[in-house]
Amino acid sequence: MGQSKRSVRRTAKRTPTFERTPHDILVGALLVLAGGTLWGVNATVSKLLMGSYHADPLWIACVRELAAGAIFIACSGAFTPKLLIGALKDRGSYLKLVACSLICVLFVQVAYLKAIDWTNSGTATVLQTLNLLFVLAIVCVRGQRLPRVKESIGIALAFAGTVLIATGGDLSQLSLPLAGLFWGLLDALCTSIMSIAPIAMMARWGNFTVNGIMFVISGLILLPIVRPWATAPSLDAFGLMLVAFTIVGGTFGAYWLFLAGTQRCGAMRATMLGTSEPVTATITGVLFAGAVFTPTDLAGFAMILIMVFLVR
Repeated sequence: MGQSKRSVRRTAKRTPTFERTPHDILVGALLVLAGGTLWGVNATVSKLLMGSYHADPLWIACVRELAAGAIFIACSGAFTPKLLIGALKDRGSYLKLVACSLICVLFVQVAYLKAIDWTNSGTATVLQTLNLLFVLAIVCVRGQRLPRVKESIGIALAFAGTVLIATGGDLSQLSLPLAGLFWGLLDALCTSIMSIAPIAMMARWGNFTVNGIMFVISGLILLPIVRPWATAPSLDAFGLMLVAFTIVGGTFGAYWLFLAGTQRCGAMRATMLGTSEPVTATITGVLFAGAVFTPTDLAGFAMILIMVFLVR
């Protein structure tokens, strides 16, 4: 009996015992909401930079990737230096890091900014939400199964919502620029890969380390193409504040808050609460960037957001 109790105690030590308390869930939910809200505001800030200051989407992407990447690396060096050194010494991960830097950071950032430039912050962010459909497709292929009933309803709603946004309800023409639709769907595809490809590396080396390296590599790839020192827009004090926000709040802060919240409240709750991003982007786009949405647009947005709650 004594041996049995000792065995149970040893097993208990080896088994993760973390349980999400109501306090953990509440704090996590608030962090996720804050991260999603910052992402939504960041979309409108990017639109203001492109509209009012004529900043090129590639310039914004390059600057904030390098700057936010430097902040991630600094935090990794301060809080998890062994993980940072280990990742840099692991030559076997170099190819995967470069691939993830291209697809999960560079393509996501550029496609998102291009979609915002061609449409508006709300529409681009809602189209990005379609990444869940690409994730579902990957899950179904891997699991060799068909979508379940709820998932099928979600797919139908997402398709109908996208058609409404693209056509304005008139199927004979496109009300959304074809380029905007292309960049939005490309962003959704790359975002779905982002939610899968770097996960193993993040589990091994930590979020700060992997995000920092990917952001820096992506920024360095853009550097000789963009030459941000030569193509910088003319910025006044307010413009500089917008750039500072898109780096610190909209990129680094949003990523950090969302990931920290997800760890506390769980991935499923985080996905649901992540709908704060397109909602915030839509509201701030109307208030500050002059975006105009028709009832058909809003109906399409609603269909895609409902899809989020059906596809898990």
